Amino acid sequence: MIGYGPIKAKVLAVRIIPNVNDFMKKELGLLGEHRSIGMLTITSDDVGYAAIDEATKKAQVRVVYAKSFYAGASHASGPLSGEFIGILSGPDPAEVESGIRSAVDFAENEACFHAANPNGSIAFFAQCISRTGSYLSSMNGLTEGAPLAYLIAPPLEAMFALDAAVKAANVRMTSFFGPPSETNFAGAHLTGTQADCRAACDAFAAAVMEVAAGPRPF
Repeated sequence: MIGYGPIKAKVLAVRIIPNVNDFMKKELGLLGEHRSIGMLTITSDDVGYAAIDEATKKAQVRVVYAKSFYAGASHASGPLSGEFIGILSGPDPAEVESGIRSAVDFAENEACFHAANPNGSIAFFAQCISRTGSYLSSMNGLTEGAPLAYLIAPPLEAMFALDAAVKAANVRMTSFFGPPSETNFAGAHLTGTQADCRAACDAFAAAVMEVAAGPRPF
């Protein structure tokens, strides 16, 4: 168990449009034979980004839209908004449904934040992705299938913990999310071998928990 236990995300709403209108096809940049889209909202944006990347590995889909909502799920625009929306496109509804199902399963059963203190008021995301799909690979300039350490925490905790993660393993930073993100967190993506990405995740988690346990050591 990492930290004081998992903080699970929840998928709030899902819809599939079998044959999307031409205006949205253009705005979303649908390519080739792709005419179907699937949408989902989730209570955690970073879990959402990892989940839609997972979908690209399990179905013939691509990510055409992915956004975090400002200030996070606690200040969402409605009960089904959460803090993230993702849209996948595919050649037909069955392929899109397969991708959405994969994303939902990953979001609710695999990827999660963890509590850094007993009451869960400080949370962090230290997800080792053994092989990236097309979405996270493109974002980070990597070949598909590369390992990735996906690291997110509150602002100061993240900056302190990223330093520890980079020093703990033979990894390089491929994306940096300086504080504050749309949801007022911060973090980065690191890549290396699977073993090094796991070591970076462990070091990041330990450093976040260190800050949580003693915010002002002097």
